[in-house]
Amino acid sequence: MNENKEQQMQSDDSQGMRDNSQSIEPTTSSGAPVLSKNDELLEMGASFDFDGFQVVRREFFAHLNEPSVSFNNYKFYVNTACLSKFPKTEHVQVLVNRKTKILALRPCEEGERDSFLWCNNSNGKRKPKQTTCKLFFAKIVTLMSWNPDYRYKLTGKLVHANGEYLIAFDLTATEIYQRTFPEGAKPKTSKTPVFPLEWQEQFGLPFNEHRQSMQINIFDGYAIYAIKDHSKMNGGAPAAEQQALVPSINNGGTGE
Repeated sequence: MNENKEQQMQSDDSQGMRDNSQSIEPTTSSGAPVLSKNDELLEMGASFDFDGFQVVRREFFAHLNEPSVSFNNYKFYVNTACLSKFPKTEHVQVLVNRKTKILALRPCEEGERDSFLWCNNSNGKRKPKQTTCKLFFAKIVTLMSWNPDYRYKLTGKLVHANGEYLIAFDLTATEIYQRTFPEGAKPKTSKTPVFPLEWQEQFGLPFNEHRQSMQINIFDGYAIYAIKDHSKMNGGAPAAEQQALVPSINNGGTGE
């Protein structure tokens, strides 16, 4: 009798395990949800249309762990998340497409032309390197009609294209940290970003436009910029080069 009871208990346990395994449906793609037997699924088929939907910009959310670059006080630098995406990369090339306004970081070897050291390595610990690059800063400020006194932060997207991996940044989608200059006091930089005026009346790009916005063809229309430390430029650069820098920054900052 006890043996029959034990067999019945084992049978109930096995049935319970089968019920539990059946309650979770296997997924066949990364976009499919895990459903239990009690979940309701509204099947709309082809009647659902993304037309009219906007993809909310990720700049509106916290994104501390996403790759970003900053332009600030004539300096250009990446964040730790960029380094984490490429843990063995010490040098990158900076690519800019003037037409699409996309900036891309392409991992490369130190010996490649215009390679840029994007990190410092101290005792095996890598940290982002802030590099003074007055000429590159001035060209970007002029291209985008930015204010050179502000800090601009861009959130990037990891891209795989033509067999290579890059981090791509939309120069038109930037967080702006304004800096004020109170009389008799040190400059103050806002900790709260402001966004482009055209973002005020929208959540983001329309769905179909968004899907095409970051398509990249490597080297098609891109210029590779040489970013070197120009912190001592005033002492070594030709006078004509230094004089050309000032009007470029002023014109880009004021938009005049």
